[in-house]
Amino acid sequence: MKKVELRKKYKQLRHQLSKDDIESLSLEIANELLQVPIWHHSFYHIFLSIEEHKEINTEYILNILAGKDKNIVISKSNFEKRTLENFLLTDNTTLKKNKYNIPEPIDGIPIFREQIDIVFIPLLAFDKHGNRVGYGKGFYDNFLKTCNEGTLKIGLSFFEAEAKIEDTHEGDIKLDYCVTPTQLYQF
Repeated sequence: MKKVELRKKYKQLRHQLSKDDIESLSLEIANELLQVPIWHHSFYHIFLSIEEHKEINTEYILNILAGKDKNIVISKSNFEKRTLENFLLTDNTTLKKNKYNIPEPIDGIPIFREQIDIVFIPLLAFDKHGNRVGYGKGFYDNFLKTCNEGTLKIGLSFFEAEAKIEDTHEGDIKLDYCVTPTQLYQF
């Protein structure tokens, strides 16, 4: 399938999920994530869920990271440049939803992209080759291009892999892993 078809399909599938489904599946993803050999790193970039889009509830993963005393990095979107500005999440971080309902830090301690070891990536769909489909604005592709070569990219998905995304291009950044409620994919 092509990206535009996949976006439509997976937005509809997400729309059908109840709040209880989202909580249960999100917890399963967090538990599955514990099997990935990534916990020796220091800086973990994670997205804060957009409830209105029925995204994975990343609170469970945030709790794991906090419990393991990791540096948690969150971002603020720059819509003019389509880039992400990164900040350390601390007890003093104030969050506010932007006009797109994305929870973002108002201010905080800036983190350089070069410091980030792991990036958890929101997505709508992915394929068995590590390609992913996001919302189509390019924020994460732009961000990932500027990260270190060794930065691990981990997708989080309620749904299993598609066989193949037909219209990938050179600028697309592939995943290293994708975690679903029942499976860990490594690419």
